[in-house]
Amino acid sequence: MTSLLRTGLAWAAVAAAARSARPAQVLGKPFTGPVEALPVVPTEVVGLLASELPLHTAGLVAATTASALLRGGPPRSVADRLGAGLAVAGGVALLGAQRQQQASGRVLEEALRAGLGEHYRDHLPADGRAPDRVPLTRRQVLLPRFTERAGYLRAQDLSYGDAGRRNHLDIWSRTDLPVDGRAPVLIQVHGSAWVAGSKRGQGYPLMSLLARRGWVCVAINYRLAPAARWPAHIIDVKRAIAWVKQEIAAYGGDPEFVAITGGSAGGHLSALAALSANAPVFQPGFEEADTSVVAGVPLYGVYDLIDRHGDSPKSQEEFWRRLVLGQSRDEAFAIYDQGSPLSWIGPDAPPLFVLHGAEDTFTAPAQAGTFASSLRAVSRQPVVHAELPGTHHCWDLLPSLRTAYTVHAIDRFLAYVRATRREGEHR
Repeated sequence: MTSLLRTGLAWAAVAAAARSARPAQVLGKPFTGPVEALPVVPTEVVGLLASELPLHTAGLVAATTASALLRGGPPRSVADRLGAGLAVAGGVALLGAQRQQQASGRVLEEALRAGLGEHYRDHLPADGRAPDRVPLTRRQVLLPRFTERAGYLRAQDLSYGDAGRRNHLDIWSRTDLPVDGRAPVLIQVHGSAWVAGSKRGQGYPLMSLLARRGWVCVAINYRLAPAARWPAHIIDVKRAIAWVKQEIAAYGGDPEFVAITGGSAGGHLSALAALSANAPVFQPGFEEADTSVVAGVPLYGVYDLIDRHGDSPKSQEEFWRRLVLGQSRDEAFAIYDQGSPLSWIGPDAPPLFVLHGAEDTFTAPAQAGTFASSLRAVSRQPVVHAELPGTHHCWDLLPSLRTAYTVHAIDRFLAYVRATRREGEHR
């Protein structure tokens, strides 16, 4: 196989993984349970990087193709011409991914208008009412900044429970935030399949934006499976909420305005925490603590562990049986049901903004849509649902244009919740 053909095939595969979940689904089809991740995870990582940084990836396509041409000369053979054609097709597909990113702002704004009302911006502060502009400069798109943690980290490894570092949290805020400022508070719950992850590395773009806006952000750890079986995870999240309610005023936060967010397993946990406020089953030993939140923003989460609509990933139950709970759905149906955010929907749910990527392989976009529509049918509060085209699992880990649109949309949603609560208090 010629160098140019190898290059073209490689970049065509990368572009296919960027634009669609299908390559990962096909590779994972022969496998079940945790081993499904062996071919799926690398494919999804490649697809995520290419879909969120398409201009950078297209630049690599051009550079490697040019290098192959310099080494081998003009494409004369059929194989060389095929390789060149595949490389060009891959580059064009990546430019299409960039256009899809640029459309994310419109998709998110349409979702907010559908969920909050056509004139929802009338409730926002003046800086949130202006027409949308691209939230990143060209320089920021080409040279993204991956972390602003050092600029906003105010307290690190504070203990909210007795499980050592798995019960630690960090606090982010601006240096000029008054101690008595009663700033709005966001709790960030990390993902990574209930078995990995930490308060480091996830939610940074959102926490950076909100901290810059004057919020206090709290990133938490929680106990992980299989060492800690379910429901240890949600119990820790509840304990962290209770700690924030009791202690955050000392860091300038408002204990009466605490929202929660998270992605993947963190999306599941944040949605469950938001809907099961003060539920004794998840608060053993601290049943009287207030664990309610004013809003939830789950991203690419799991909402139904019992698969009542047939829209769960095929490996989900096997994964939970082996690693998270230690029992099958048939053996512990009530626990699976209890752990499903969909089982907790009701009229008293807080406002929720449910976000998902249309090309997500690990969690089901259809399940997010079913969850949002089911909640909307019974809740007295707004429910916003956005499914982003061309978007993979964990897109907000990267400082991409789509992530910028996403965190600005979340900022507008939370600003609306805060403004309308204040309006209600003054009536």
